[in-house]
Amino acid sequence: MFHKKRFGAPQETDPEKLEMGYSRMRLPNPDDLEQFAVVTQLMGSNQVKAYCEDGVEKQFRIPGKLMKKVWLRENDIIIVQLWDFQPSKGNVVWRYLGNQVEWLRRNGKLAKLQG
Repeated sequence: MFHKKRFGAPQETDPEKLEMGYSRMRLPNPDDLEQFAVVTQLMGSNQVKAYCEDGVEKQFRIPGKLMKKVWLRENDIIIVQLWDFQPSKGNVVWRYLGNQVEWLRRNGKLAKLQG
C-alpha cells in the first residue's frame, strides 16, 4: 500500500507570534470581510442567525463543504464572511471548539463580541 509523504504547513519563526499562539489559531481576516460572531438561532437546512462583532444580528448560510463536517449549536463562536454585494448576509467559514474559545477570551480577541 502506498502512502503519500505529507508535509506540514510552513512553521512560524517569529518568536512574538509563537509566544502569542498565532501560528495555529485561525483568526478573521478583515480584508476578506471576515469577523467573529455568536450563533443565536438555527433556522433549519443550512441557515443560521448570528450576532456579529459589529453589533448586528445577521443571517448566514453554511456552505456545502462544511454542512456535514461542522455541526453548529446555539452560542457557538464562529467566523463569518460577509457578502460584498449584500452585507446583511454571508457564509460561515469556521467554528471554534471549547479550548479555542477560551484562548480567544484570554487573549482579548472576543472583546468586541462580548460588549
